[in-house]
Amino acid sequence: MPEVIRYHRTHIRTPEGLAYAPRVVAAETGGELWEAWLEFHPIDGNGPVLRTERETTQASRDAIEVWASGLEAAYLEGAFGRAQLVTPR
Repeated sequence: MPEVIRYHRTHIRTPEGLAYAPRVVAAETGGELWEAWLEFHPIDGNGPVLRTERETTQASRDAIEVWASGLEAAYLEGAFGRAQLVTPR
């Protein structure tokens, strides 16, 4: 089951002025590995939620936390550019 690992304080703004808050979400793959992706949620609730494909695979949840803690604004902005609309599964 996916869980939020880290909420980032950096906000990403679109050219239209919408502000998004990034978070790192991760889940165990079942093979004793963890994979993580980024989700971008509109701060004011107006706008779609965006999600990247897998950004990393790590050996543990703790390793995902370390990875997430090192993400800088430039990485988050690049990930926002790769993110796609979340569609119901």
